[in-house]
Amino acid sequence: MKIIDTSLLDTVSSEARTNQRLRMNYNFHTSMEEPIHRMLNAMEPGTFVPPHRHMDPDKLEVYIVLRGSLVAVEFDEAGNILQKVVLGPESGRYGLEIPARTWHSLAVLEPGTVIYEIKEGPFAPVIPENIAPWSPDPEDKEGIAVFLEQLTK
Repeated sequence: MKIIDTSLLDTVSSEARTNQRLRMNYNFHTSMEEPIHRMLNAMEPGTFVPPHRHMDPDKLEVYIVLRGSLVAVEFDEAGNILQKVVLGPESGRYGLEIPARTWHSLAVLEPGTVIYEIKEGPFAPVIPENIAPWSPDPEDKEGIAVFLEQLTK
């Protein structure tokens, strides 16, 4: 059995706080070739998950918030927000499923936020065509700050 407990959440959160990207995965799958990837994803406010999509029709994603809170956002092709939802134990909304081919991103609201994430394997990096062209450049710290602020309004 693989146990998810406070100690594991604290460890992964601590690693996220000191990581340049302000997030850290803890994988339960043992190979990137496995058909289903399961992981903890610890994230801190200010981490930037560029809006992206997964074009493979089997590549849906599931997020369940174990601790903290975040805003999950769905966009249309032009970058307009179609839906925003706050997830976390305090909101009473714990998770969601993101269909394949859906532009999405998230903004972390609380330090120590940890989600359990499930998605189809094998691992395939998101190709440039599936990173939103209207997204801030990952090097544009000011643009990212403005973008994240818009997501959390």
